[in-house]
Amino acid sequence: MLKPADPGFEERTRASFARQGIMAHIGAVMETVEPGRVEISLAFRPELSQQHGFFHAGVLSTIADSAGGYAGFTLFPADAGVLTVEFKINLLAAADGERAFAAGEVVRSGRTLTVCRLDAWVEKGGKRTHCATGMQTLMTLVGRAGVKD
Repeated sequence: MLKPADPGFEERTRASFARQGIMAHIGAVMETVEPGRVEISLAFRPELSQQHGFFHAGVLSTIADSAGGYAGFTLFPADAGVLTVEFKINLLAAADGERAFAAGEVVRSGRTLTVCRLDAWVEKGGKRTHCATGMQTLMTLVGRAGVKD
């Protein structure tokens, strides 16, 4: 099991998520916060769809990016900020669902760079479909918890 540098990692992670305007705007909910793993969910609304009525890939990518970013963040020191420096998503199936879920899981946490696996599913009628998978690289910004400095 991965060990967080900050014993207050869950509270700090949830507080940071609550400050993300985009997550509030789209209605995303942080579900699970564990050392090195975060899950985010999102209810379907027509405003989040593409032209065929599925979740838009950009919306799925957004919650997957945040899930991975916060998975890494759970392991960072209390005074650190996080920034995504790269991520890639492969779309596996149409995101036709009533609710989307994204999970980020740390593969390797380094002093400066952290690599995470990203996965997204949609649920419709009680059935889950794995619709996206990817990888992400994060940068730890020690001493810059607020980042805007």
